[in-house]
Amino acid sequence: MLYFIKKYPISLIIIAIIACLSLFNPPDATRVIKIPHLDKIVHAGLYFVMSGTLWLEFLRNYRGRQKPIYRAWVGAFLAPALFSGVLELLQEYCTTYRGGDWFDFGANITGALLASLLAYYIITPRYFK
Repeated sequence: MLYFIKKYPISLIIIAIIACLSLFNPPDATRVIKIPHLDKIVHAGLYFVMSGTLWLEFLRNYRGRQKPIYRAWVGAFLAPALFSGVLELLQEYCTTYRGGDWFDFGANITGALLASLLAYYIITPRYFK
């Protein structure tokens, strides 16, 4: 555990923030401007940031060494996707004020996938030049 705290501190903070935001009781939204599907955009953005940060910290930790890229895909795409699924299930079955939504889960996976594709095809080749 200490290994992950040393190697991925920013990512762990972001994961904790997303977990707290996903499980807290939101305030009454009567004064908020109504924008269609704003919550899906926020979900995609949160998981884009989480996955992107995991990729960047992975690349930083493997700079100058042979990088096992499959580990990056598992840690920076598959893990956030599974994490979001678990959080959606917790929202549905463990809270009375939140409900799990398949479209939120899809938005989470979309954000993680976009960050992973950006990191793999654009950032990784430039990072190791």
